[in-house]
Amino acid sequence: IERIPKEYIRPEEERPSIGDIFAEEKMGGGPQVPTVDLKGINSEDLEEREKCREELRKAAVDWGVMHLVNHGIPEELTGRVKAAGEGFFGQPIEEKEKYANDQAAGNVQGYGSKLANNASGQLEWEDYFFHCVFPEDKTDLSIWPKTPSDYIDATREYAKQLRALTTTVLAVLSQGLGLEEGRLEKEVGGMEELLLQMKINYYPKCPQPELALGVEAHTDVSALTFILHNMVPGLQLFYEGKWVTAKCVPNSIIMHVGDTVEILSNGKYKSILHRGVVNREKVRVSWAVFCEPPKEKIILQPLPETVSEADPPRFPPRTFAQHIKHKLFRLTDQEGADTPKPDE
Repeated sequence: IERIPKEYIRPEEERPSIGDIFAEEKMGGGPQVPTVDLKGINSEDLEEREKCREELRKAAVDWGVMHLVNHGIPEELTGRVKAAGEGFFGQPIEEKEKYANDQAAGNVQGYGSKLANNASGQLEWEDYFFHCVFPEDKTDLSIWPKTPSDYIDATREYAKQLRALTTTVLAVLSQGLGLEEGRLEKEVGGMEELLLQMKINYYPKCPQPELALGVEAHTDVSALTFILHNMVPGLQLFYEGKWVTAKCVPNSIIMHVGDTVEILSNGKYKSILHRGVVNREKVRVSWAVFCEPPKEKIILQPLPETVSEADPPRFPPRTFAQHIKHKLFRLTDQEGADTPKPDE
């Protein structure tokens, strides 16, 4: 097609900020998303360890997003995960449709092209595959792609290793708030209850990229989000009043601080506004894993240690489900109390 359907065209006021993503990625100067080298994060050398941890904390405070390198997950494994995901999306539409989700029935896991009610009513230029990948007892392998044959093994192993990285990062962020290392992990549900949900985003080439978005501007509701991608630029962060394009850093995993950790830290760590831009030359694929607390079991609110007279609580107490509802429908708590729960 040469023109995109009108449902995908962004509102006029948004369009001037959408530029050529390849040109923007090459641009030097201006603020850049920080790169944090995790090599020394558990080093025997105290000085090296503290320097590494301080870099991670600083990036979480200043930006709330960073490229993680030397993260400990083998390149061979991330390569398998990417090959498996690209293999799934490379199949004919009839094959992918066998995994279609049914949003009307409240079933968001599977293949689709819209995940949430968005505020603007516009559609986003993407397809996706969404499913829970950890803990294993909460996954439903019957809806995981059978083709490529390595999909299940590669994705399960990646989820397991990512879960260990989550523990490490949460420990450092806990320390940064003056808390004991295991505190944030406990507050988001621990090994039993923290869910890792994977969303593979597939952004086809777009004939009018200046009019569309792959994913509209949002913050993540998760505790943390980890993202792999196929080295095609597209992620933009809203930093100091401007859209900043994330460079493609080889063998890195992008990590976002999500709303959940922002709330627990009383805003000391940032959940940054970001979006996905599309292009006419290359397909972009990204693998986002959202680390989410249980929907109803935990009340999210600033931890007592992060609150003082000078810094009162910035967020009201809500369950994770209430927080999602509040963001989707911009409701007051009272209005939301007896409204049916939307899909995430």
